[in-house]
Amino acid sequence: MKRQIDSNDILTFWFSAPVTKMWFNATPEFDNKLRRGYESIYLEAKQGRYDHWMETASGCLALVILFDQLPLNMYRGEEESFAMEARSREVAEHAITRSFDVQLSDKQKAFLYLPFMHSEALQDQERSVELYEKAKLSDNLRFARHHRDIIKRFGRFPHRNKILGRQSTDAELAYLQSKEAFLG
Repeated sequence: MKRQIDSNDILTFWFSAPVTKMWFNATPEFDNKLRRGYESIYLEAKQGRYDHWMETASGCLALVILFDQLPLNMYRGEEESFAMEARSREVAEHAITRSFDVQLSDKQKAFLYLPFMHSEALQDQERSVELYEKAKLSDNLRFARHHRDIIKRFGRFPHRNKILGRQSTDAELAYLQSKEAFLG
């Protein structure tokens, strides 16, 4: 019989010492480990099986990690890595509207707000900057401003073009080949 998972299982894993070392520094081995261990949970969450988690701060955070962070690793270089971005923003906004974010640690808040930083909509980027400023999360704020500036400049993230089957402009190609390029 399959073990029932709850939101705390996701958070315990994601915020464990071995995994925190992999945040933003993942390897193919780590990506594969996530896919083997969490893909079925991600797919169940996509179908709404864990929507009841939205009743708590920790549940919302777990859903955001499932929808925003895990796909970026499990499906690196694939269109599916961005498939649940809109849903992750909905969950994050739901949590913020209910002031669940104030119940979270700074590290947890940083992940709750990430879906706005990952959006290609300028209004979401502005929201990201606003959230990190308000929470006084200066390291995250630096990255939020950087992401927002890319969206202001190009209207999208050029590093996603190939994955999403989009034609890059000459300006985007020049940017992607420059030292200032953000490659995801």
